[in-house]
Amino acid sequence: MSATADHAETSLAVRLGFQPDQVVQEIGYDEDVDQELRESIEETVGSELVDEDYDDVADAVVLWFRDDDGDLTDALVDALGLLEEDGSILLLTPKTGRDGYIEPSDINDAAQTAGLSQTKSVSAGKDWVGTRLLSPKAAKR
Repeated sequence: MSATADHAETSLAVRLGFQPDQVVQEIGYDEDVDQELRESIEETVGSELVDEDYDDVADAVVLWFRDDDGDLTDALVDALGLLEEDGSILLLTPKTGRDGYIEPSDINDAAQTAGLSQTKSVSAGKDWVGTRLLSPKAAKR
C-alpha cells in the first residue's frame, strides 16, 4: 500500500473525529461492516477496537446500525452510557438503496431524543454513511 493510500485512510478516520490513544468501543459488528474503515480507525488510535463486552468507559463508540437492528434511540442511549463525558458516537448506517437503510430524518429524531448533537454525515466506505454524534458535554466544548 502506498503512503498516499495510508494518508487517505487516516484522513477519513481523523475527519470522523478519531485521535491517537483513544479507546474506541465497537457495537453492532457483523460480516457486512467496512473493514477498511475499521483498520483506518485502529491505525489512527493506535490500538484495536474494543468489543461490546468491554467493561470500562470509552472515548468514542463506533455503532454499526441497520434498520432491522431494533430501536435506534435505545441503541444510542445505550452507547451514550458507555462514553466518557466528552465522548462521541460514530453512527454508521447503510447508504441509500442498501439493505438496512435508515432515513436521515429518523437518525436525527433518534439522536435528538437521546440528547445527542448531530454533526454532518459523511461517506464512510462503499456501503456506509457515518454520522458523528456528540454527547451533551462534548457539544459544549
